[in-house]
Amino acid sequence: MALVTKPDIRPNNPNFSSGPCAKRPGFTLDALSGAMLGRSHRAKEPKARLAEVITLSRDILGMPEGWKLGIVPASDTGAVEMALWSMLGARPVDVLAHESFSEGWATDVIKQLKLADARVLGAEYGKLPDLAAVNPAHDVVLAWNGTTSGVRYANGDFIAADREGLVICDATSAAFAMDLPWDKLDVVTWSWQKVLGGEAAHGMLALSPRAVERLTTFKPDRPLPKIFRLTSGGKLIEGVFIGETINTPSMLCVEDALDGLRWAQSVGGLPGLIARSEANLAAMAAWVAQSDWASFLAEDAAIRSSTSICLSITAPWFAALSAETQAKAAKKLASLLEKEGAALDIASYRDAPPGLRIWGGATVETADIEALLPWLDWAHAQVEAEFATITAAE
Repeated sequence: MALVTKPDIRPNNPNFSSGPCAKRPGFTLDALSGAMLGRSHRAKEPKARLAEVITLSRDILGMPEGWKLGIVPASDTGAVEMALWSMLGARPVDVLAHESFSEGWATDVIKQLKLADARVLGAEYGKLPDLAAVNPAHDVVLAWNGTTSGVRYANGDFIAADREGLVICDATSAAFAMDLPWDKLDVVTWSWQKVLGGEAAHGMLALSPRAVERLTTFKPDRPLPKIFRLTSGGKLIEGVFIGETINTPSMLCVEDALDGLRWAQSVGGLPGLIARSEANLAAMAAWVAQSDWASFLAEDAAIRSSTSICLSITAPWFAALSAETQAKAAKKLASLLEKEGAALDIASYRDAPPGLRIWGGATVETADIEALLPWLDWAHAQVEAEFATITAAE
C-alpha cells in the first residue's frame, strides 16, 4: 500500500457536479444585475430576452435553417416528455437504453405510453447498444451522451439518411460540448443547467421540419396535458418558438442563460466550447493511463464522454469487496474529497456502478481538473487503508 502525501494545491473551483454544473469562469452575481425582475415575461423587453436565448443558442450550435427552437417547462425532462407524448405512436419505436436517463425514456414508452409496437435495445453501463439493430422505419429515442455512464455516440453513421422514422435525441449533456449530426436528428433537447452552467428548470426543444410535419399531421389517441401541447387546430403553436413560453419562466434564469451564451461566444463559440471539454477529457485520460487503481467506465475511447467523465475503481482490494461494501467505499472516497474542499458532488449516479463521476464540460477549467488528479490518488490511498481489513474479512 503506497503512501500518498496530501496535495497542497486545490482546484480553484471544486464544483465538478454533473448537474447543475459549474458556472462559467469568472461568474459573479453582478452578471445578473440586468435581469427583468418583476416584469411580465409577455412584455416587450422580457420577451425579447427570451427570444435572444433562442437566437444565440441556434447560432452557437449551428442549427440548420428550417428548424424550430423553443423554451419549454421542466428542464430537459420536460422537453423530452413533450416529444414522446406528442409524437410517438405513428410508427414502431426503438429506444436505445444504456444508462439511467435513456432507461427512463424506455420506461415511459413501454409502461406509461404503453406503445405495443416498441422495443428496447439495451446495453450495460459503459457500452452502447447494438446500433446495427436500429430499424430506419422506426422512430428512435436515444440519449446522445449518457450522463450517468460516461458514454457518447461517436457519430450518427448508424442513423439512415433516408430514414422513415423520427430520431428523438436527448442531448442535455452533449449540446454545446459535442458536434451533433443535425441531419441525422429530428428532435433535440437540452437544459440550461449543463454545459453552459445555467440555472435549472428550463428546457430547450429543437424540431426539424420532419418533426413539425409529424406534430401537425399525427393526433395521438391519448390526452395531452397543457404543458405538452405544441399544436392547436392542427397547426404548430409558433409562439413557443419565438419566446412565448407555455408557462412563466424565471427572468433571473433567463439573464443567467444569456450570460452563459455570451461567454460561449467569447471563447470561440461551439469549436471553443468543444476544445475546452476535450482538453478536460485529455487531462483525465493522461492520468488514467498512469493510474494503478482507476479506469474509465467507458473502455472504448471512441465513445468516451468528454462531459460526464465516469471512473471505475479497478484496484484488487476494491474488486475483493462485496457489492454493498464497494458502494460504501466509493462513496467514502467522494466524501473525503468533499470534506477537503477538493471536489464536490462527484459520487457516481445512484443507478450506476460504484465509482466517480467528474464533470468535464466547457465551464470547467483544465487547470482545475489537473489540480484534482493528485487528490484522487490521495483519497484512494486513505480509503484503501480503511477498507483493507474489510477486504481481508470478506
